[in-house]
Amino acid sequence: MANERRDFLLGAAGLAAFGALAPKPAEAAMGKGPDALSLRTDGTYAAVDLAKPAWTLGVVQSRVRTFDADDWKAGMKANLDHMLTLIDKALYYGAKPDLLFFHEFPLSGWRKWTREEVLRFAIEIPGPETEAIARKAREYGTWIVFGAYARDKDWPGHVLSITTVMNERGEIVDKHWKARNIKGVFPGFELFTTTVYDVLDRYVEMYGRDAVIPVTRTPLGNLCTSSIQREPELFRAMAFKGAEVILRTASGGFTPMDIAATSLYNGTYTAIVNNAVSPDNGLFFDDAGSGGTAVYAPDGKAIAEADG
Repeated sequence: MANERRDFLLGAAGLAAFGALAPKPAEAAMGKGPDALSLRTDGTYAAVDLAKPAWTLGVVQSRVRTFDADDWKAGMKANLDHMLTLIDKALYYGAKPDLLFFHEFPLSGWRKWTREEVLRFAIEIPGPETEAIARKAREYGTWIVFGAYARDKDWPGHVLSITTVMNERGEIVDKHWKARNIKGVFPGFELFTTTVYDVLDRYVEMYGRDAVIPVTRTPLGNLCTSSIQREPELFRAMAFKGAEVILRTASGGFTPMDIAATSLYNGTYTAIVNNAVSPDNGLFFDDAGSGGTAVYAPDGKAIAEADG
């Protein structure tokens, strides 16, 4: 991935000191951030100096096997072991990714658990699972981004859907909450994860206004993540704040046009990662909503797609 968006703005605005104006990369994940928005009015945005002019993104369309909540320890261990093996395989030979991107729930998959059941196995960040993944990040010198059900001592009784951004030293540099859940579309139940807009006032008190639309400014570019589909205003807000690479996750399906449009309308790279065919995945069919993982360029054209 090259940074066409930044190059274009540099040329258009003549920003010779662009890097010098930038803040440091995210350091304390979900700490109290600023109430002032990191949003400029001249079309430019804050960034940090790039480590290299182009880098490789690896997108992991992995299979998941869910589990009965009473057997969560064995289920989580099996999925974590599978995830670690896939990291080894992705970095064993060929173009070794500078950033490896997993889908929404590689550690658990998804099924119709209750909130109480999910709280049994939702991970802590940091915790044993993130440390196992961090060892791989350090071993290979690669960034790793992945989603998971999570719990947080600051939010007792809440189940969070968090995408973790981990650097090549195994440090957690950011934790992105899911922004919102779609309502009224699932027969007989609603999603119960606590999202930014469910608790917006308290979220702003704890993390600052700027964290409502988080942009993680890294030496690989400005990263944003999302597990939400068909929300063009959300992705436009990310672009206003300087998103250069938008990493989107899915569980069981998405609309390719939505992903392409995110890139085309905002001039960003956009990756979508979905789960693979997943045998023995609870009461779901093995291939329910699987596949379609892709990466789109700033002109909206797919530059890489999973062929199965």
